Amino acid sequence: MTRPEQSVVDGSKASPKDLPSVDALLRSPLGVELVGEHGHTLVAAQARALLDAQRALALAGKLPAEQARIDTLGHTLSARIQRHLAPRMRRVLNLTGTVIHTNLGRALLADEALQHLLAMMGGPNNLEYDLSSGGRGDRDAIVEELLCAITGAEAATVVNNNAAAVVLSIAALARGREVIVSRGELVEIGGAFRMPEVMESAGAKLVEVGTTNRTHGRDYEAAIGPQTALLMKVHTSNYAIQGFSSAVDEADLAPIARAHGLPLVSDLGSGSLVDLAHYGLPREPLPQDKLAAGCDVVTFSGDKLLGGPQAGLIVGSRACIERIRKTPLKRALRMSKLPLAALEATLRLYLRPERLSQDLPTLRLLTRPVEAIRESAARLQPPVQAALTPRFIVTPCELMGQIGSGSLPVERLASAGLAITAAQRKGAGSALETLSTMLRALPIAVIGRIADNRLLLDLRCLENEAELVAQLPQLKAMLS
Repeated sequence: MTRPEQSVVDGSKASPKDLPSVDALLRSPLGVELVGEHGHTLVAAQARALLDAQRALALAGKLPAEQARIDTLGHTLSARIQRHLAPRMRRVLNLTGTVIHTNLGRALLADEALQHLLAMMGGPNNLEYDLSSGGRGDRDAIVEELLCAITGAEAATVVNNNAAAVVLSIAALARGREVIVSRGELVEIGGAFRMPEVMESAGAKLVEVGTTNRTHGRDYEAAIGPQTALLMKVHTSNYAIQGFSSAVDEADLAPIARAHGLPLVSDLGSGSLVDLAHYGLPREPLPQDKLAAGCDVVTFSGDKLLGGPQAGLIVGSRACIERIRKTPLKRALRMSKLPLAALEATLRLYLRPERLSQDLPTLRLLTRPVEAIRESAARLQPPVQAALTPRFIVTPCELMGQIGSGSLPVERLASAGLAITAAQRKGAGSALETLSTMLRALPIAVIGRIADNRLLLDLRCLENEAELVAQLPQLKAMLS
């Protein structure tokens, strides 16, 4: 039996008995449509939750009568379902000035990687199948030859991130024994993971040598004993010690390690595969350099300067890589087919170095000419100003960005963008925070940064201006 239509008086409140049953809501025209689109299970659960919430409001005398109407409830239910189904991971426009932003997904994948990823994920593939022999294959083989060709390593293996690469290498080469590291290299990486704790989790004992600012070769020599398993270098990629300081580089440490029959491991962190100085950027240590200097194992990330998916890459001598590959922990840390396909496609780009600054998004953004960014700011200022008038003032400005994700922490990238200031000085800080929240609420969230009483939109990473411009009418409506 259906309920009679309610007579709604403006300003009146609904009581719990004015609300329809779940069944009645599902049998309404919009309810039937929603069940047809999404299925009974989801729609019924959301309808029940909606009516429970509305009933609580009605009991408190806070539910407007209009919101108890079955047609209004149908539209509310539809919106609720859309919110429930909306993905939590969304595209954003990175206008922070940090190119490789840890919180915004780090490196962007190249078109070739995206296309290869889609092709490999859409059907079966030879992840662990040898097409030549028809027998079982090794997933490392998909990228090992590429990594060896690019870095000059004898062998290579990969895991799901660089922290895993470090843990696995230490576990394979030094479990139950000692690892010698300079005190100046006991870094803390993202998420408060510290090198001493990483060492402990790998089952090795950390032996610190030298001081925070100065370590010498004799410090390593003095610390080597019967329980020493390896010497380790950690690239301080996310901070810099300046002034009265010294460290022992891999070229000087390698002879010490060889004289004692010990492997030398170097954790590079970011791990660029090309000399950034060739592109007018500050130089970052290369795995090639460390291997040539005598390192037995070098570990680095895939989703930072390399410009690929999250991965931990391990290159080095055949003997050490085989020990690492055979460690049981390797299976727990192995890469799945999805990032492995993206990594393979990304590494193939390095075989065409002349095209790399065009084909690799990370390098393309890092080397984008400042004049081109200034021109983008000049084009975007009028439409952005029109959307924010009269509450804000928008002006083109010179900015300094950064590479990000711990890479070259003291270096800055000259850039340009838009500086947004509040038209009224009173409450300016609150106004900018509100605008920043509105920008994040757009369909493609816009992420800038607030500094010096300005909301700054750095345009280095905005290659498609239309994506920002298309959202300005919605932003204007939000402000009105």
